[in-house]
Amino acid sequence: MKVFAKRFICSCALLGAALVMYTAPSAHAASIDSSVKVQVNDELLQFPEVQPFIDEEGVLQVPLRVLSEKLGYQVSWAKQGNGVLVTLVNKDMSIHLGTDEDHALVNSKVITLESSPTLHEGNTFVPLRFITETFGSAIEWNDANKIAIVDVDGKSHKPAWIAPPPAPKAAPAAPKVVQPTVSEQIIQAATAYQGTPYRWGGTTPSGFDCSGFVRYLFEAKGIDLPRTSVQMYDQAGTRVTDLKTGDLVFFASGIVNHVGIYLGNNQFISATTSGGVAIDSLSSSYWGSRYVGAKRVL
Repeated sequence: MKVFAKRFICSCALLGAALVMYTAPSAHAASIDSSVKVQVNDELLQFPEVQPFIDEEGVLQVPLRVLSEKLGYQVSWAKQGNGVLVTLVNKDMSIHLGTDEDHALVNSKVITLESSPTLHEGNTFVPLRFITETFGSAIEWNDANKIAIVDVDGKSHKPAWIAPPPAPKAAPAAPKVVQPTVSEQIIQAATAYQGTPYRWGGTTPSGFDCSGFVRYLFEAKGIDLPRTSVQMYDQAGTRVTDLKTGDLVFFASGIVNHVGIYLGNNQFISATTSGGVAIDSLSSSYWGSRYVGAKRVL
């Protein structure tokens, strides 16, 4: 703990609701942090009316009425124009301060203030550091617990309140895993076999014919298709004209004799006698002239 190492200017509130008629907006309190606490020796003070706070200028404001009662200050006030004149007295000293004044009168001596008194929420706030140190009490600031500790007895004191640890941050949500559709899985598997050689009657990755290639891929996803391309064209799925990825596309030379899988963008993949498993275009002169339709089995 360090004795006010941060140049916080502690201030205090006076007289509560009695000053409501003189309240004016305060630039000092435009943005406040009301989590600060005040302690006298080992006792944490309770403020039933207005709470201590740190405003946007870093000024620590503390309600003086409770503090003055605790420390035995006699407090009086009087209206002064649009502000308030405050007088604090103990057995040895008197202090006179006016709101929005940059000086105070201490036992008839003029003292320049670090922060002038001001009005906020119906209460008069005055610089606590100046008040307490003028009356002979040092202040310690405990940053970890945000407590201003007034050492009236001249001793250093530990915080009478320990701030609870911050709540643990919630673990970030696991990224949502989007599973590919069955048709996407079939197309991914199909493209992985590009370059596999053509084999008449072939039904394995060592070599495929056109219907063996299609049947192998769909069977891996639990979908049973007829063995030949003409049987697939006659028996499997539903005829469609609005092609989607995964649809079966058929070609004929007199009768249906070739089948492939539509990939999108007018392309399909199939096992061809000339190049093995390869991707071709439905718009090519060769395949376009032989295309006879499509079936949807997914």
